Amino acid sequence: MAQIVLNNIVKLYDDKHPVIHGIDLDIRDGEFVVFVGPSGCGKSTLLRMIAGLEDISGGELHIGGKLANDIAPAERGLAMVFQSYALYPHMTVFENMAFALSLAGHKKAEVRAAVERAADILQITPLLKRKPKDLSGGQRQRVAIGRAIVRKPQVFLFDEPLSNLDASLRVQMRVEISRLHQELKTTMIYVTHDQVEAMTLGERIVVFNGGRIEQVGSPHELYNNPGNLFVAGFLGAPKMNFIPCTAVAGDAHKVSVRLPGGAVIDIAACGSAIANGDKLTLGVRAEHLGLRGAADSQDNLVDAQVSHVEYLGDVAIVYASVAGVPEMLAVKQPAEGALLQAGDAMRLYLPPQRCLLFDAKGKALARTV
Repeated sequence: MAQIVLNNIVKLYDDKHPVIHGIDLDIRDGEFVVFVGPSGCGKSTLLRMIAGLEDISGGELHIGGKLANDIAPAERGLAMVFQSYALYPHMTVFENMAFALSLAGHKKAEVRAAVERAADILQITPLLKRKPKDLSGGQRQRVAIGRAIVRKPQVFLFDEPLSNLDASLRVQMRVEISRLHQELKTTMIYVTHDQVEAMTLGERIVVFNGGRIEQVGSPHELYNNPGNLFVAGFLGAPKMNFIPCTAVAGDAHKVSVRLPGGAVIDIAACGSAIANGDKLTLGVRAEHLGLRGAADSQDNLVDAQVSHVEYLGDVAIVYASVAGVPEMLAVKQPAEGALLQAGDAMRLYLPPQRCLLFDAKGKALARTV
């Protein structure tokens, strides 16, 4: 196992086009960290720099306390699992998993013991004599992970390993990878664009955007206390509702804002630096928006009209339009209680303690609850 420290890591292409802009990050020994962000944000490039598959243009990479910038990939003590399984089609599962150790000159007994242990951990022992063409996608991904396990690396690197699997297999493999980390207690870095994978797997999540880190924190912290509009909008399904608004008054405990339709509501946020007339954005999760019947107060109510309803079995997502708000608001309700149809009028309750405010630069105001 190993700690990974990145100090001002930079990546330039053609010596002039930056794609990674001075990344600072400390990944603890034995920690499971997920890099998440939209396509092209630099998360896979950074992972490949850690692996040694991309040169580092600037800054320092430390693995296990050693400066690793110029250490060859094979000598960094890492094992990488790619999006493509990259299995040798002419070899059996056993031979695929044993290949790296055999190539390195390990004794046959050592190789067999290592492969059998990895197969037992991944529950693929009955598959050892099969070839890749005889395996399902999930089984092939287990073999690819097993090939990494037998090397006993200090760090596991996963580059979107579940992208080629169907939805049910992705759920199953998320459970398997989480269980694997609990058993091996090895440092793991996992790259994905899927915020569900990030939220369910990571002890800490690193949110990337445009080659920079937007925020680092636990899934609970990032979901409930996003630092800016990008993080708030990226994590969560459906995504957070955003409403443009204008500050009316603010103090150290609350901010009063005027919504596009004219309603004035109070938000539990620090408004000491907010002036009357400042342009702000209100953010609220779909599950925190309530119908009028769920509110104890007659304050913080907004008129809306149902656009359409998605029934998802246990819950329903009600999409409603509000005067002056450019995007429809999503409201998550228990399915049996959301007996609404397109065109119905409704009143939404915006709980002061659950709403967030973002300033004109997109930075979140501190909550006061």
